[in-house]
Amino acid sequence: MPLERFSAAWRENYVANVAQSHSVDDGTCVFCALAVAPVDESTGVIAASELSFVVLNAFPYGSGHLLVLPKRHVAGIQDLSDAEYEDFFLMVRRTVLALESAYGPDGMNVGMNLGQAGGAGIPKHLHGHVLPRWLGDTNFMTTIGETRVLPESLESTWRKVHDRF
Repeated sequence: MPLERFSAAWRENYVANVAQSHSVDDGTCVFCALAVAPVDESTGVIAASELSFVVLNAFPYGSGHLLVLPKRHVAGIQDLSDAEYEDFFLMVRRTVLALESAYGPDGMNVGMNLGQAGGAGIPKHLHGHVLPRWLGDTNFMTTIGETRVLPESLESTWRKVHDRF
C-alpha cells in the first residue's frame, strides 16, 4: 500500500534558493542585516543586547521557534570573544525563560548546527535554535506526511514572546 503525501510546497522556494539567498560571498548576510535592525514586529527581531539578538525563525519547526545570534558575523563558537560568548549564552538563557513564560511548554530544544556538514542552513553566521516542545507534539504529519503544522503565525509568536524579555 503506497503512502499518501501531504504537500509542503511553500518550502520549495526556500530549499531551492537557500544557498543563493543566504550567501555571504557576495557581501550579504540576512543575519547581519537583522543584527542592525530595530526590535520590532516588522523585522522579526524580538530582543537585543549589546552583542547578541533574538529573531523569529522564518522557517520554524514549531510554534515559538526562535534564533539567538551574535551581532558580529562569525561562523563558530570558537570565533566569539569571551564577552560575545558570555552575552550569547546569557541571551540563550533569556530566550528559554521568555518562551517558558509565553508558552508553558513541557520541555525545550536548544541547539546549534555548526557548519554546512553539521546541518546549518546559514553556516557562515553562528546561530542557536530555541524551540518549545510539548508532550505528544510529534505526530504523523511530520513523521509520515513530511509536513509541519504550525498553529500560529510568526506575528503571533513575536507578540507572545517580545514582552517576556
